[in-house]
Amino acid sequence: MSKVLIIGAGGVGTVVAHKCALNPDVFTGIMLASRTKAKCDKIATDIKEMHGVEIATAQVDADNVPELVTLIRSFGPKMVINVALPYQDLTIMDACLQTGVHYLDTANYEPKDVAKFEYSWQWAYQDRFREAGLMALLGCGFDPGVTQVFTAYAAKHHFDELHYLDIVDCNAGDHGKAFATNFNPEINIREITQPGRYWENGEWVEIPAMSIHKPIAYPNIGERESYVLYHEELESLVKNFPTLKRARFWMTFGQQYITHLQVLENVGMTSIVPIRFQGQDIVPLEFLKAVLPAPESLGENYTGQTSIGCQIKGIKDGRDRTYYVWNNCSHAEAYKEVRSQAVSYTTGVPAMIGAMLMLTHADWMKPGVYNVEELNPDPFMDLLNKHGLPWQEVVDGALPHEY
Repeated sequence: MSKVLIIGAGGVGTVVAHKCALNPDVFTGIMLASRTKAKCDKIATDIKEMHGVEIATAQVDADNVPELVTLIRSFGPKMVINVALPYQDLTIMDACLQTGVHYLDTANYEPKDVAKFEYSWQWAYQDRFREAGLMALLGCGFDPGVTQVFTAYAAKHHFDELHYLDIVDCNAGDHGKAFATNFNPEINIREITQPGRYWENGEWVEIPAMSIHKPIAYPNIGERESYVLYHEELESLVKNFPTLKRARFWMTFGQQYITHLQVLENVGMTSIVPIRFQGQDIVPLEFLKAVLPAPESLGENYTGQTSIGCQIKGIKDGRDRTYYVWNNCSHAEAYKEVRSQAVSYTTGVPAMIGAMLMLTHADWMKPGVYNVEELNPDPFMDLLNKHGLPWQEVVDGALPHEY
């Protein structure tokens, strides 16, 4: 039906390429491109061996708009799936506008030299995409992404008003490493070392990083210590569901991870301020990323599972209602299917589903810039069950944690 260009060959790019290849009726041509073509070639070889599908590969510098434009024009995709670094969102969006192709990403833009992420830079493209007759879908991973679809589905089918939202994210897997991050180390560490924020009574409340935490019970996993972070989907959710009185994001971290992170932070290894070393400028966090295990290398022998969901309280027909919807994903099963661990799988599968819906479903293709909760959640929820991320729900039952 349509050709698609995937930019980024890390753990998430691996999953997106595999899942697109498994759906050749929609994705009739696939190209995987990154700064390092050898990584793309390795993924392409695995896809050929596992699924019998050939995909094209290319080298591209995603910071370079003319280079992106040349690649897009030479391959001729209908859309670009951006799973590169968040620093590169705007250059890829610019290239899509110049070449007349649609756009999808899984994480919002942040400047490379400032640890700050928000949607304002990308929302500013609204008029340009609408006037060009193109669509940009933002944050279509799991969180952000599926968590917003879950919230929109709850609002559509179970509530008249949403009042309290808690997104709860647990990785109960074991990769056997002393310290490693499950997605890009640079982005992950920047995210969790920043002050936390949550929405309450019409304003943002800022807290010291990792300062609010408590045990939360996750399905088939049990209690895990969970920490309040600021996560980007909160920004769009409180905008699009203005009845929310409070919205928070919780993520689990083991004590070993916290201890390593604290030591690295104390000695300056998480800093993004360049230092002079042997005659050249080095960013400590970029060096740390280079010595840590690559997320895409963690899949083999990774045990356990993830559990990510939304618990919501609100009003339906004048009565209080609670709702919990979630997905559990096995690291081992993800590796068996697409040679990747579950954290990458839970991000890459929704990106493929979002692209599939943009290419095949009228509700999911309209000019402009959108977050996923602004679109019809029903077909997305249906496809989650069909493509490896089945969800479960409990209405008016016990919640993972009480308020």
